[in-house]
Amino acid sequence: MTVLDALPTNTDFPRQYLPADLDLGSWDNIARFYDELEARPLPDAAALEKWLLDWSELFSAVSEEFTRRHIRMTCHTDDPELERAYLDYLQDIMPKMEPRNFALSRRYLDCPHRAALPRHRYEVFDRARANEVEIFREENVPLATQDEMLAQRYQKICGEMTATLRGEELTIPQLQKLLEEPDRALRREAWIAAVTRQLRDRETLEDLFDEMLALRQQMALNAGFPNFLAYQFRRLGRFDYAPTDCVQLHEAIEKVVVPACRRLLERRRVLLGLDRLAPWDLQVDPSGLPPLRPFETSEQLMAGTTRIFAAVDPSFPDDFSVLQTLRLLDLDNRKAKAPGGYQSTLDEVRLPFIFMNATGRNRDVFTLLHEGGHAFHALAARHEPLLPYRSAPIEFCEVASMGMEMMACEKLDAFYDAASAQRARREHLEEVILILPWIARVDAMQHWMYTNPGHTRAQRAHEWLRLDKRFGSDLDWTELSEWRECSWIHKLHFFCVPLYYIEYAIAQIGALQLWSLYRANPRDAVAGYRRALALGGSRPLPELFATAGIRFALDQATLEPLVAEVESALSSN
Repeated sequence: MTVLDALPTNTDFPRQYLPADLDLGSWDNIARFYDELEARPLPDAAALEKWLLDWSELFSAVSEEFTRRHIRMTCHTDDPELERAYLDYLQDIMPKMEPRNFALSRRYLDCPHRAALPRHRYEVFDRARANEVEIFREENVPLATQDEMLAQRYQKICGEMTATLRGEELTIPQLQKLLEEPDRALRREAWIAAVTRQLRDRETLEDLFDEMLALRQQMALNAGFPNFLAYQFRRLGRFDYAPTDCVQLHEAIEKVVVPACRRLLERRRVLLGLDRLAPWDLQVDPSGLPPLRPFETSEQLMAGTTRIFAAVDPSFPDDFSVLQTLRLLDLDNRKAKAPGGYQSTLDEVRLPFIFMNATGRNRDVFTLLHEGGHAFHALAARHEPLLPYRSAPIEFCEVASMGMEMMACEKLDAFYDAASAQRARREHLEEVILILPWIARVDAMQHWMYTNPGHTRAQRAHEWLRLDKRFGSDLDWTELSEWRECSWIHKLHFFCVPLYYIEYAIAQIGALQLWSLYRANPRDAVAGYRRALALGGSRPLPELFATAGIRFALDQATLEPLVAEVESALSSN
């Protein structure tokens, strides 16, 4: 039995438009419903709203079929049948969807009865459809498909990476786990083993990225944009901020957060008694304690995380039990499993699925808390009839997940003993600060890459090193210094979700605000969080933030007091 085989049928939201037994693996079966939607008379506003619901049902069904195939492929990258099923859909079905959805969007915008629909209800939907019609180019459909296929190749290459350490074959996540060990010699060996293995594929991955860069630049030019940066901002529906706002955020992080990070790392260096920190000294407990190993099995991870959810608010375990009961989780790391973690929503049954690579670390607990926040978001908006409104902009989706992490870090004693909970909390608060310059660096690098599409690999390495000096710290790179100039290749976002990463910084600012509210008044903070999640994507981004009781902001004035509060909490921890 493979992942999702035990999922129940769609009894909560039975189909009203499509036949229950429709074979979604056949384009002809799908196309006839697009034909009907394009030809159906729309005599009044009521008919238009029914048409929108039928379109939403069709898109949900096809989306879920594709998502199921993607999940199965990422869970078993060594299974050729699952890979073929995913790639067949990616190549043969999904490209045909785009022009048909474009045609329906255009028909909707041209419909005279659209003016009779409630403006408040449809303003976000209208804006998204107008943007889609404006930037759509049919010649970009095969280019986007090719780009996605290259992204799948990246995941396959990374999923198959293993290295031998002291006679044992380990995956990259398993090697990274050893970076938490007090034995510095072991940490160094693990880091060298992982990096050496990744460097073996450097040329392959740089070749892959160069192909992607050319495809992405061509898509931008086809759509009338000067570069992929400008095009992708529109493609991602970033209506509430621009590249210049991201640059402002980079500068705020450089001024406010980088000095705080350097203070944290200096404390670490002193506690470890080192002249300089090396890359393998960043995850070990600086006091010399053994690493936190909060669980051994995924069952223990789920049980402990459930207790944390309950401590944050008694309503959350009921949501999490849905995933456990329906087996909507694949948590354990293993060979031939794609890297990283994600939550994907099965759009027709309207249920979330969580994928991750747990190896028994404290970070795994926070990964499940994070993806659990995403899952609660999907469940909160489950009864929204319009598919586009069942998911929010990514910038707020990540508030749902990061906000859950931040609230949960106040309740870790539900899983750990008191001393371990204090350590885990400190680790998380430090990571929140340390990750922001990394996010700014990754985003700034992508801005540079896509506004300089003709760059050489040497120029790319030079820019990555320049950004390291701007956002990084003074580490000892005596060993494998080549990795310092190309370490971006291990970051999935460059390859699989271009220009999607700054959302984490924007959301972290929102999550820190939510944490501050939660510390002052847990009940009100959770209530605002719940209200905002239930809106899905039906309101503009600033309004979603405001509903949660926080501000949508990318400026130094908002960031400064939040970093100060984290540093204050760390000093008292």
